[in-house]
Amino acid sequence: MPYSIQLFTLRKAMEDDLPGSIRRVAEIGFTQVEPYDFVDTAKELGAALAEHGLSAPSGHAPLMSQDQDKIFAAAKELGITTVIDPFLPAEHWQKAEDIQATAEKLNAAAKKGAAYGIRVGYHNHEWELESVIEGKPALEYFARLLDPEVVLEVDVYWAAVGGQDPEALLRRLGERVKFIHIKDGPITADTKAQQPAGQGRIAVLDVIAAAKSLEVGVVEFDDYAGDIFEGISQSLRYLENAAVNAGEPA
Repeated sequence: MPYSIQLFTLRKAMEDDLPGSIRRVAEIGFTQVEPYDFVDTAKELGAALAEHGLSAPSGHAPLMSQDQDKIFAAAKELGITTVIDPFLPAEHWQKAEDIQATAEKLNAAAKKGAAYGIRVGYHNHEWELESVIEGKPALEYFARLLDPEVVLEVDVYWAAVGGQDPEALLRRLGERVKFIHIKDGPITADTKAQQPAGQGRIAVLDVIAAAKSLEVGVVEFDDYAGDIFEGISQSLRYLENAAVNAGEPA
């Protein structure tokens, strides 16, 4: 399975030097990235990715609050084939009718995206798991309302912060999950306490194994107290070494 890096992880470095940051990502050994809010940076980012032989199978963009045609056009320019809405605040996940409205919006976005040859998905934080609707975490209730072509990117760390067992959650969501965010740490809301994969309380390899329809594992830090490039390098080395030890291609 290929590994990607969510570029939100490197937002501070990219604000100072986007081409240089992408170069360092490639030097570390990543072959794929997951851009965020990429409409305004598509040309510069696309040039940097092409220069270093990187692809972007997925990307984050606010589909439910910004111009979808601009988002899908920029995604197509970057070669992104799955656009994932990354964030909808907690107040949208407390009532069944609000979740139903959100599902309708994402289903409509998926129909528009299909005209561009682009698939649509959603990425969670902790509140979609903390909220319970009809006996199920709101994210699971939501998943049942989505059209079959809409996918999920499960952030396993925030799922754990939200009180769920990430492995069990992934098994229940099944084939809907095509991407996961791989991060580690003490399982708290303190983002600066996040750690490279394999150094915290998340059973990273077991979580990956539980996602049976996974296409890409996306390394991410919401924040990090150390050098962020060293942090993502340690995460990738851990994942690659695990694959080698399991007898799989890294």
